[in-house]
Amino acid sequence: MSIASSISAPAACWACSSALTASALLCPDCGKVQPASGADYFQVFGLDRKLDLDLAVLEKEFHRLSRRLHPDRFARATSEEQQWSLANTALLNDAYRNLRDPILRVEYLLKLEGLKLGEENAGKNKSADRQPPADLLEEVFELNMQLEEMRMNRKMGEDDPALLADLTAASTRFEALLAAVDKDLAAQGAEWDEGDAPTREGIAKFLAALLDRRRYLRNLVRDVNEVLSPVNA
Repeated sequence: MSIASSISAPAACWACSSALTASALLCPDCGKVQPASGADYFQVFGLDRKLDLDLAVLEKEFHRLSRRLHPDRFARATSEEQQWSLANTALLNDAYRNLRDPILRVEYLLKLEGLKLGEENAGKNKSADRQPPADLLEEVFELNMQLEEMRMNRKMGEDDPALLADLTAASTRFEALLAAVDKDLAAQGAEWDEGDAPTREGIAKFLAALLDRRRYLRNLVRDVNEVLSPVNA
């Protein structure tokens, strides 16, 4: 099943028969809560599928809808309305959590576009999070040896200032590479927003590759910093 629900949106409000959009959580006329519409996260906020969002506007709309959907407002409503309130509140919270975070936003949009990410695209018994990018193979091999050496030194209670300096430099380098990926994601996101359908297809694949690279680098930085943390504590 697609990430967007296959539930059909009601064409009209169940209470006043006013026309509804596919994203309606509440009737715009009478304010009644509506059954689950199957809206995706962008539709929940009435947004196009774009990556450059005004976060202040997003937050304001989230708080507005949260107040109107709060289950306490439906304490005396029918059991159906109470259930719809809970379901729509959960959908709203998930939508806001994913859209306010720039990385989760890209991941969600690509899934809407039908791309598989991370382990979904790595194949059986493989993890995209642990597959080194081709241009970093030798560097990562050397780094892993240094990490194991540092762990062994810890167990033996030994110090190696040169090794510590090498790992500290590696942490700085990979954090810089991670920042470069984030910059590329932002640039490609801008291209996505301005592109037509054929252009977006190519950009989507590039964005997916950038996410895989970012996921690997993020884990690499974490591994190095975990080894360094007792020294820096």
